[in-house]
Amino acid sequence: MTGPHLLPLLLLYGLMLPVTGMVPVLPDFTAQRFPGLGQFASHLFMSVNMLGALVGAPIAGLLSDRLGRRKALAVGALAVNGLTLLGIAWAYGRADSYALLLGLRLFEGFAHMSALSLLMALGADHAGKAGLGARMGAVGASISLGVATGAPLGGFVGGIDPLWVPLGGGLLSLALAVAGFAGLADSATARPRMAAAEIVATLKRRHQLLIPLAFSFADRLTVGFIVSTLSLYLGLVMGFDAGQIGLAMAAFLIPFSVLTWPAGHLSRHWDPLLMMVIGSVLYGVFLAVLAFLPAEHIVGAMATGGLIAALMYAPSLVLAAHYGGADCRASALAAFNMAGSLGFAAGPVLSSALLAVFGLFMARPYAPVFVIIGAIEIVLALAVLALVRSGRLGDVQTASP
Repeated sequence: MTGPHLLPLLLLYGLMLPVTGMVPVLPDFTAQRFPGLGQFASHLFMSVNMLGALVGAPIAGLLSDRLGRRKALAVGALAVNGLTLLGIAWAYGRADSYALLLGLRLFEGFAHMSALSLLMALGADHAGKAGLGARMGAVGASISLGVATGAPLGGFVGGIDPLWVPLGGGLLSLALAVAGFAGLADSATARPRMAAAEIVATLKRRHQLLIPLAFSFADRLTVGFIVSTLSLYLGLVMGFDAGQIGLAMAAFLIPFSVLTWPAGHLSRHWDPLLMMVIGSVLYGVFLAVLAFLPAEHIVGAMATGGLIAALMYAPSLVLAAHYGGADCRASALAAFNMAGSLGFAAGPVLSSALLAVFGLFMARPYAPVFVIIGAIEIVLALAVLALVRSGRLGDVQTASP
């Protein structure tokens, strides 16, 4: 795997490093930087990033499928992502306005998700003889490995100075833009050029896309919960410092990233829908019990959760790329990321609202919030399975290409 086949995977890896790099330093950029911020305002630092992503994903996907120029759009998005991260570093060090930080996070989310969707589409375009299952497994592994590496890296760098996390992420993203300009290549395979309205109409007719979109929403909702509420829980309740929070996140993300590529291969032989349902149920149980564990068992439990999560992520990526088709693939993957961004944005908001409600009449409000978030994953997975078996989504082909 060389040249244009490998570079999108390397760029995806690098793009994801600043995402979870910010998680261990979340308290530094919120309550500790701006005393008096409540739970909702602190959680908003993570959610507003995904609100920008909700706008960036469909615009990037539609433009890419309409113009057939993924490379130029991806390079531009990487450059903007780098500039906004540098802006966050400047605002953290000099500005007194939390609103300015949130505004920069909004634009960062727009650029990040645009680059992510385009690089994923470029990766799928170069599937080659190994097939879409193996290729999307590699795409998923690159993303999750970048996320996994970012958590301990952010904990280490942020332990020295929190400012270095967005500063380093911004410089890295600009370097990725240069590398993409020099080495990325659009697929030589001719694709039909459809108008934006035709692309949207085509995707609406492909009801099977609702399956990976539903799983993307639920899975990313729990990720939003993990990087915000769980991070705050570990720091404020369990007494973890930034390094320990980064270690806990790495324990979850490293098994997740390592097993995503084999799970993509496995989805060529097993029913990917069944893999997602079983994984989601087990994952929901993991989330529900996490708040009842003592501190010394947290890291081991997070590693188990990461193993389970790999069963869900790769099959959902494969089905999103497959059901999107070559003609609308970037838009389908953008919709997949858009559903995930909506879930990610909803996760911190929902969990902070639940914390506020349970905090009115409970001394330990975190436990019921963990149970509810886990139950959402389980119920949605079973609901999707019931809809498929009832035929309400039409003739759903669950065998992976």
